[in-house]
Amino acid sequence: MLVDLKYVLAYAKEHNCAIGSFNTPTLENVIAVISAAEKLNVPVIIMHAQCHEIEAPLKVIGPVMILFAKTAKVPVCVHLDHGETVEYIHEALKLGFSSVMIDASQYPYDKNVALTKETVALANKYHASVEAEIGILGGREAGNHQKLTPEQMYTDPDLAKRFVEETNIDALACSFGTAHGIYNAAPKLDFERIKRINNLVNVPLVMHGGSGVSEEDYKKCIRLGVRKINYYSYMAREGVYAAKEILNTNVTFYHEIAKYVTDKMKLHAEKALELFSCFEK
Repeated sequence: MLVDLKYVLAYAKEHNCAIGSFNTPTLENVIAVISAAEKLNVPVIIMHAQCHEIEAPLKVIGPVMILFAKTAKVPVCVHLDHGETVEYIHEALKLGFSSVMIDASQYPYDKNVALTKETVALANKYHASVEAEIGILGGREAGNHQKLTPEQMYTDPDLAKRFVEETNIDALACSFGTAHGIYNAAPKLDFERIKRINNLVNVPLVMHGGSGVSEEDYKKCIRLGVRKINYYSYMAREGVYAAKEILNTNVTFYHEIAKYVTDKMKLHAEKALELFSCFEK
């Protein structure tokens, strides 16, 4: 069942949990994630990130994602992750995406607000939800900001409150110690910052760079108000491990590799979804 972001985030609030949100640039990713959600009977978010346009063009993978969402046995939100331009976001909305993210966090505050408000106005025409970001994550997103201190990169709680009020977004992506990609060391999360932001804003919080966080830290973030956890890198790496494993056998056909990799990624997604959606209070 295709639903929007507000729908699954309402579920997360009601059940005091978080919704797993997975980038799905390949058919194998889509099948793995939705199959895992159906097995656990929990809502899920599948995402297309604009940075994956080279590997998986939006016009190709988008309709596949929407078809799988509509025929799924559980609520599935189809979300555009890290939309860099309003024009690209519009293409996703026209395809039928039920949620979009405008990421203008690299710009000065006023430009971030302006682009976000433009996106909200556009998404409203398609009855879609909007996520936006304030603050800078480590890893790929940091870009030219690598030399900034954590305090300079992390989301300012008071500015977050102002941003949400000015833009009328449905979810807020925050920076508090996570990073995109594979961690070289365990991340140190600023839990007090999450708590302060959650106390000041009236929308659900989103953790980007969610792969690789410890089980204890996931649970603590959820208790403090994180309702959407973006997850991709470690599941994708699991797919590589699986491919290497099966290639050491007498495999003959590519579809055998794809099936094996899909099944391994499904198991990985199940573990993440079970942790995000079914942990004890």
